[in-house]
Formats: sequence, structure tokens, C-alpha cells
Amino acid sequence: MKYELVAGLETHIELSTKTKIFCGCTTEFGSEPNTHCCPICTGMPGTLPKLNRAVVNFAIKAGLATHCEIAPVAKMDRKNYVYPDLPKAYQISEFDKPLCQNGYIELESGRRIRITRIHIEEDAGKLVHQRGDTYVDYNRGGVPLIEVVTEPDIRSIDEAREYVEKLQLIMKYIGVSDCKMQEGSLRCDVNVSVRPEGSEKLGTRAEIKNMNSFTFMTKAMQYEFDRQVDLVESGEQVVQETRRFDDATGTTEGMRSKEDAQDYRYFREPDLVSIVTTPEQVEELRGQLPELPDAKYARYVGEYGLPPADASLLVKYRRVAEFFDEAANGLQTPKTVANLILGQIFRRMPTDEEKEACNLLISAGMLRELALLLESGKMKMNLAKSTLDTMLDTGKPVGELVSEGDLAGVDEDALYKICAEMVAANPNAVADYRAGKEKAVKALIGGVMKATKGKADATQAEAILIELIHKA
Repeated sequence: MKYELVAGLETHIELSTKTKIFCGCTTEFGSEPNTHCCPICTGMPGTLPKLNRAVVNFAIKAGLATHCEIAPVAKMDRKNYVYPDLPKAYQISEFDKPLCQNGYIELESGRRIRITRIHIEEDAGKLVHQRGDTYVDYNRGGVPLIEVVTEPDIRSIDEAREYVEKLQLIMKYIGVSDCKMQEGSLRCDVNVSVRPEGSEKLGTRAEIKNMNSFTFMTKAMQYEFDRQVDLVESGEQVVQETRRFDDATGTTEGMRSKEDAQDYRYFREPDLVSIVTTPEQVEELRGQLPELPDAKYARYVGEYGLPPADASLLVKYRRVAEFFDEAANGLQTPKTVANLILGQIFRRMPTDEEKEACNLLISAGMLRELALLLESGKMKMNLAKSTLDTMLDTGKPVGELVSEGDLAGVDEDALYKICAEMVAANPNAVADYRAGKEKAVKALIGGVMKATKGKADATQAEAILIELIHKA
């Protein structure tokens, strides 16, 4: 019998506010343990929380960007559980009146993964296990989170990955989170169940906690799917429980029985008033949203005529996409700029972090000036590439690096003479070409381009070289 994977995700995203959700402590990452704490975020008796309005605004933006309905009235609740990373023994979250509901993210296949809700809550502290001891760092406690909860609409591991990648990209674009999984600012709890293919009845789910990398998430989901299928086929029951992924063994293991809502004894947070949002406030925040990744991708492919793969690479990094948009503004062929970015500029930014930052010595306007010379035919591609390298090294505009004489190119007679000299000086390359090694002519073209300092037309040079080889 074939089985189908059914999954739903609960994605915790730390918001990029300067201060925590209920106090004035900084949210800066990476400081010494327990140095960004105060009586409020560590839950000392007698303290009162005060909700950070920026958290609400960020959550509304996240809801709008994922097609959610924004509740006119929401409230905060206490979620009660006892664990060392939560010193006051309850987490302030939202239960029955979340801020955002009924949204979706559309996959490339056209399938929509429905978002049940997006609610705000405070993060807990972090347990650090070292040499058999456990330490608690409360710096993260009180950092604002949104939790994005889906329906069980995911039907494969690839869909799960695509959903999280799209969610991550949207949150980066709208500026509510850096979504750095390696720093824990995006973490997924994955609910996995199996059922016979074609069945509509959901199986018993197991929740895998705190997936903070795509590699671990995909491995954990595959293991859990196989584990549950083995249990069902052997006549055993799948137990509803919370599990953890052991990256050393590539397996999941049980942690505790899975809690339901009643286990948390939710009740309204008595120290915080309701969150009231007007339509005018929602529309103001909607107006602050940038062009979202899917819309940008569609524009690049539809209006600019970029290949889908090129468009995806540009959209993947928000600052790169903004740089491209500015550089391509007013060009007849935006693909010229796209090629320069994806080729030479990307080679200088080999890591995702470098592409995310997109720190360049040149401005988008300077790259546009270079592309305009290419479009007009005043500059050949080889000269443009060498000029761009110098621009990226020095930060100087093309006008300071290229003279009118450089742009004049090489006249046909002069080019013919240089090509003849190149053929005479490289008998081995000529012999290789005649023997059927067509790539041998590339070395000759390279020599011509070097001799002309990139001014020659490479296509014209290739035609002349081949003509001379056949005549010789």
C-alpha cells in the first residue's frame, strides 16, 4: 500500500524590533548570557508588561503580505507551562483571538498552503547543554515572535521546504525579520502524519520541534514519514507526541506526549489591554509594503523578458533585486544589467550573506551608465566586462575609466592585421582547430582581445580568424 505524507508547520519568526515585546531590553543577538534581561522579561513578581506597538505593526505587515485577514480586535493570553527557559511559568501569547487569520502562500505548482493564523507572543530563554550540565540564557526571553500556523496542506518534503523558503523571503522583503535560521530567528515545528494514498482521514500526528535548518527539516521529515509508515504496516499505533531530531543519528526521538490547548490552561492576560486596529491603520501599513517577491518575479519574467532562473536568482536577495531595479530603470534591455549582476558581480559575492548585504563600491546608477554604453553599441562586451571589474575595484564611474578613443573600437583593417599576426604566431592552435578542435579558436580570440585591450568585436574577430585559418 502507498502512503501519503501530510504535514502542517508552525513557524516561529523573531521580529527585528530594537527592544523586546514587553520591556525596553535590547533584542541584539550574540551578547554575553543574561546581560539583556530585566525584571519584566524574567518575570519577577510585581512587574507589569507593556506591549511594544512596533510588534503589532510588524505582525500586521506579515499578515497582509501573506493574504491574511486582520482582526479589528485581538487579545493576549497566558499559556501556562513549566520549563526552565520560562521563569514565570507562563508565556504571553494569543489563543482564541489572534491578530491575523485565513491567509495563504502560493507554491510554484499553484497549490496554496493555507495559513490558519499568525499570532504574536514572547520568545522563551535558551537552554545550553555543556558537559552534562544545563545552563539557562534569558537574553532571548521576551524577544518578540510571530507564529505562523498552517493547515495540514503540505503533501511532500519538497513542498514543506518551498513553503518555508517563500515565507522566509517574504518576511525579509517586508523587513520584519532577518530570518537567520542559524541564529534561531526562524524555527519550525513540523507536524507530520501519514495516511493511505487517496484517504481523506488524517492520521495521528507527531510534532518535531525546533527545526532551524532546511537540511535538518528535510531529514527529520523523511525519517518521521518512514517511521510512521513502518508502525502502521506492522499494526502498531502512531502516538501523538512531541519529538526532537538528533542530527548526529539522523533520527527523531520522543520527548513528551503532545499537549492540546486544554493542557496549557489558557486564560486572558490580565495585565494587557485588547489590541484594537482600525481599517485606516491597516491600510497605512499596507501602503508601506514593498513589491513582494512573487510580484517582482512575475514582472521580471513578463515585462523584462528575463529567463525564470535569472529572475529567481535576482529576487532571492532583496538588496540585489533593489539594485537591479534601479540599474535597469530606463534601459531597453534590462537583461544586459541582469547578466552583469549574475555574472561578474555575483562572482565577487560567493556566499548568501554577501549577496544579502550587496555591499558594492559602485552605485546602481553607475552600472546603468555602463549598460547604456553597451545598449548603444558604443562599447563591446569584452571592454564592458574589464571596465566593470575596474569599477568594482575602485568605485570609479565608467566615464573616468574609458575614453572616447577606447569606445571607438578597432577598424576592420587594423583588426584583420592583428588577427593575421595571431594566426601566424600560434601554429599549434591553428593545427588543433583544423583537426576538429573548434574550441582552439577561443585562445586566438583571447589573444586578439588582449592585443586590442578589449576594444575589438569578439564575434567579428572570430569570423576573421576562421577565414584566415582556412586560407592558410
